[in-house]
Amino acid sequence: MKAILAEKPSVASELARIVGARERKDGYFVGGGYMVTWAFGHLVGLAMPEDYGVKGFVKESLPIIPDFFQLIGRRVKSGKGYIDDEGSKRQLKTIAYVFDQCDSIIVATDAGREGEVIFRYIYEYLNCTKPFDRLWISSLTEKAIIAGFENLKKGSDFDGLFNAGRARSEADWLVGINATQALTIAMGDGLFSLGRVQTPTLALICKRFLENKAFEIKNYFQIELWHLKEGVSFKSLSVDRWEEEGKADAAVRSIDRHGTVEVAGIEKKQSTLQAPLLFDLTGLQKEANKKLGYSAEKTLEIAQWLYEKKFITYPRTGSKYIPEDVWSEIPALIQTLKARETCREAVEKVKWERYNKHIVNDLKVTDHHGICITENIPSVLGPHENALYDMIANRFLESISPACYREITEVKLTVLHYEFALKSINITSAGWKLIAGNFEEEGEHMIIDLPHLEKGAQLRVDNIKVLAKKTKPPALFTEADLLATMENVGNSITNNDERKALKSIGIGTPATRASVIETLFDRQYITRDKKTILPTEKGLLVHQIVGNKMIADAVMTAQWEIAFEKIENNEMESSIFKDEVENMVKEITMELLEVSAMSKTNVDLLCPRCNKKAYLREKVVQCIDDHCGWIFFRNVCGVHLSYKDIEVLLSKKRSPLIRNMVSQKGKHFGAYIVLTGDGSTVFEFEQKQRRKYK
Repeated sequence: MKAILAEKPSVASELARIVGARERKDGYFVGGGYMVTWAFGHLVGLAMPEDYGVKGFVKESLPIIPDFFQLIGRRVKSGKGYIDDEGSKRQLKTIAYVFDQCDSIIVATDAGREGEVIFRYIYEYLNCTKPFDRLWISSLTEKAIIAGFENLKKGSDFDGLFNAGRARSEADWLVGINATQALTIAMGDGLFSLGRVQTPTLALICKRFLENKAFEIKNYFQIELWHLKEGVSFKSLSVDRWEEEGKADAAVRSIDRHGTVEVAGIEKKQSTLQAPLLFDLTGLQKEANKKLGYSAEKTLEIAQWLYEKKFITYPRTGSKYIPEDVWSEIPALIQTLKARETCREAVEKVKWERYNKHIVNDLKVTDHHGICITENIPSVLGPHENALYDMIANRFLESISPACYREITEVKLTVLHYEFALKSINITSAGWKLIAGNFEEEGEHMIIDLPHLEKGAQLRVDNIKVLAKKTKPPALFTEADLLATMENVGNSITNNDERKALKSIGIGTPATRASVIETLFDRQYITRDKKTILPTEKGLLVHQIVGNKMIADAVMTAQWEIAFEKIENNEMESSIFKDEVENMVKEITMELLEVSAMSKTNVDLLCPRCNKKAYLREKVVQCIDDHCGWIFFRNVCGVHLSYKDIEVLLSKKRSPLIRNMVSQKGKHFGAYIVLTGDGSTVFEFEQKQRRKYK
């Protein structure tokens, strides 16, 4: 009898059907010589400090570095603590029973670093010693599963993958636990969560936000000319920029009097736009955020669902290529896609037998190949699933289509001592761009029907005007921009040597970046404003305190990603990495313990009841005098009042207008908060209506 462990019940059910384990029991299937059971993701994880007998959030306990890491079953939050998750506990007992009844195990958790850790932690936690093999597949289609069972891999072949996953898990524990407790102790108010990847990511968001706010917007002026030749109207733009509108107006008068411009130079060049590669997970998340407005987490959630329904291949991939042996399946996949109405028109634009093979590269396929459709074409999907599936399908068709060929013409015009320029982009062979039929990305300078121009020719100026423009600050991050920066953080490093060493190295992995961003939302460090990501005051405060410290250094995090890759490829001993991490954790902890709580705020507040000093804390404002007892909760009807709001309220006895508060009936409203003589508060509406609130 062989045991099969899947990562989720739905996958276990499909595997059981294929191997003939058709009898359903409590927590497993049996039949055909197999017992098939499942996990619910991470059933087992690293123990917490209290499991080692260490009291948390005590300065003398830090840094907390276990001699060896213990494993515990999944726990859930209950009140102020954690208790065992009963459902997970039952399933672990079921898995232990299944393993005990079988001679060997087939590991069928998701084929990647995280899936390997899920199995190995369960295996170690249960003290299991049974031999195991690995089912390594990139899709859940019946064909792929059968082929995978026929070509099971030795479990030991993935020791490096597990060692890398465990090294990352333990390093994140050491940094997260110690940094969070150290800063929380130093601040003395509230919980300040830090992490190996989340804190550098927060630093990226805060730096961009601060650069945007500090940017000095300047006005400038350019001149636009309109020309008419051979019945074609087109425009050119001045190369010069004027800071003063009066000088631009003077130039306009001079040019208008002259009446013509001369073609000073024409440069034509051929340009090739290679077809895009297949999506990796980060690429899919970026595109879905730009075009569909999906968060990274939502995209991963939908993609994982499509994978488990056998419509696409494994989504948690960092590769955009396929291996040579998959290439032979491409023509059949294209033909199959004709069955989907939303893709039929795009399939008809494919140039048959003129496929672009640039997506084939065995050396660039990591654990899994790029995200691709399978032979199972969906007929009925929800709107979000439909949109993401079509995005993947269209990218697949684009990736195997010919390159796009263009002729780019750049023209220089002169009049008096002023220079103007225009650019024409003429597509000579659309290639892959035919699939979506969208050419808007060519930009505002694209002129399709530029008339024939010769150097030295004179063009009449038919219209002329001054354009008032402003310099633009660095754009605030969207989730797509943030994912791209996380993916290539090494490229943004200022130190030349470090940049070369870490070029194209990211922080986090394609599978974890979405959860890192969501963690920052959960910690209330960042917030969304439509598609834009903004730091909250709490996030800015954390950045102000730790932004220049080791914990926020993206270089350190990127270097660790390189180390994990080396461990995975058996090029580095995990014990060496562990020693380096422990030394670094000691430095990080000591650095954070020295943070002064005075960094938190320099707002000088007075109690409205007794006029003594008031402390501004994360959740409340309260009087320093316990006998006075005045306290004000900063969360009012769902809105967390900012430091500025509190300062205005206490100094002027009336807050600014607070918008988007939610009443008990769920209605949104805006009002001023007004302090009365005894320190209590009332709402003042714009119609001067008042009512008490609790």
